[in-house]
Amino acid sequence: MAVSKQRLERLEARVTNRQKELLKRAAAIRGRSLTDFVVSAAEEAAERVVRSEFVLSLGAEDSVAFATALLSPPEPNRALRAAAKRHLRR
Repeated sequence: MAVSKQRLERLEARVTNRQKELLKRAAAIRGRSLTDFVVSAAEEAAERVVRSEFVLSLGAEDSVAFATALLSPPEPNRALRAAAKRHLRR
């Protein structure tokens, strides 16, 4: 049995007549109410923005390099050791 999401928050927006008509037309094409269409579209856009900001995607070659670095990290070089000592002194 599907659990319905209880909508407790309200969101308002002022739009032009042209924007509202476009949104209504798109909602009708999808067979949804205007509210459902707008909320769904806004949620999808928000998820894309958050994902693009916080999710890192690597190609095959970069994925292998990353995994290799995690599994077999190189020994710290002189600069890294010096930075670690400076950090410990502070």
